[in-house]
Amino acid sequence: MTTPQPSDDPFATRQSLLSRLKDLGDQDGWQEFFETYWRLIYAVARRAGLGDAEAQDVVQETMVVVAQQMPRFRYDPGRGSFKAWLHTVIRGRLSRHWRKARRLPSRDAAGNGEGVGPGEEVAMEAPPEFDALWQTEWERNLLDAALRRVQTKVSPRQFLLFSLTVIKQVPLATIRERYDASVAQIYLARHRVGRLVKAEVARLRAEEGDF
Repeated sequence: MTTPQPSDDPFATRQSLLSRLKDLGDQDGWQEFFETYWRLIYAVARRAGLGDAEAQDVVQETMVVVAQQMPRFRYDPGRGSFKAWLHTVIRGRLSRHWRKARRLPSRDAAGNGEGVGPGEEVAMEAPPEFDALWQTEWERNLLDAALRRVQTKVSPRQFLLFSLTVIKQVPLATIRERYDASVAQIYLARHRVGRLVKAEVARLRAEEGDF
């Protein structure tokens, strides 16, 4: 049997990535999944009110639930998207911590977000702004993934100039002085890298629509 090789693109489509996760022994696939989603899970947990240690626990717990579900995971558009399913799993993990903080009784496994399929909804104790918080962090994670993709396609200097001007919003004069960059070089980097980032975000959104 031929051993599956990692994709040339470290951010392969999420549907193909999930297919790889059915094999719990695919360490490259699981590492790729972790690198793709841990920041999202951690950021959602922190913004939901958890401390650093608790948020890290939520990351690990979410990965465990995903590992438990993946061998029998079947993508079914009629039941919902992976995004919705991951939302349910994370909300279940957070629910345990919220209940612990409030000293509320535990729910069963389904109430914890385990054993639920894409699109299935479970009642949780969650702040009313949780869904908006989730959407905000999902969009942020989408942009971060696009930036990481683009970073591999342009020169380090061009990406640096783009990052300084667009992301960090460093004054133009400061960049010219510190990095010996002309105005033309800076604007070229902004244009070229910015165009690629928009294209990658659109590509990721297309994947999300199928998924």
